[in-house]
Amino acid sequence: MELAGKIAVVTGGASGIGRALCLRFAAEGARVVVADRDVDGAARTAAAFGGLSFRVDVGRAEEIDAMVGAVAAEYGVIDVFCSNAGIGVSGGPDAPDEVWQRAWDIHVMAHVYAARAVLPGMLARGSGAIVATASAAGLLTNLDAAPYAVTKHAGVAFAEWLAVTYGDRGVQFHCLCPMAVHTPMLDAPGYSQALASVKAAGALLEPEQVAEAVVRALAEKRFLILPHPEVHDFLRRKANDPDDWIAAMQRFKKKLEKK
Repeated sequence: MELAGKIAVVTGGASGIGRALCLRFAAEGARVVVADRDVDGAARTAAAFGGLSFRVDVGRAEEIDAMVGAVAAEYGVIDVFCSNAGIGVSGGPDAPDEVWQRAWDIHVMAHVYAARAVLPGMLARGSGAIVATASAAGLLTNLDAAPYAVTKHAGVAFAEWLAVTYGDRGVQFHCLCPMAVHTPMLDAPGYSQALASVKAAGALLEPEQVAEAVVRALAEKRFLILPHPEVHDFLRRKANDPDDWIAAMQRFKKKLEKK
């Protein structure tokens, strides 16, 4: 997909990967819409290239629907929808119900709501792209962050289901799975141990490097986007011998605990 002249929506566009995607898409010639709960941050991102911004809670279907309708009225049909918003959450089974629910709403249902809103039109036109930001945690795991890892797994599964079900009808589907990226999530309260494990597993990338990987994947029609190439090696090891991989992760966990 060539981005020039396309209309792209990016959720979580106020900062981090989302902001980098907005700026890169705009540089490629797309008309970009920035969506985020952070109204001021979204406006600052949009002001950098003269785009539109919306205050949207992606965990609420009605807010995604309202934004999609407003974008259609202002710009026309949406060609690319990046369902990118995410939150850093930690804990295990004992994490409060509201933490699990919020993670589910943002990391899973937001993708469902986005697909409901834009996929019918894309299928009717036989063109378009949906990019779901998940995480390497959705392919592997994340120590001390069960709500995060579990919901990211579900996000990957939904993106894969969409690709299998509709990917032969002219619409592109992509799933972005980075590890550590230099974003505000690195400073999320109560998430330090989980982030320490991610940082120890691979390089810390800049958001612009992730945006570059997304643009390449759109052009190449590649489903799985892995800005950290080591994730591919970890995933292959996990698939080849799950027991060995689990044992290795247990050793990795104990190593981190000693630091």
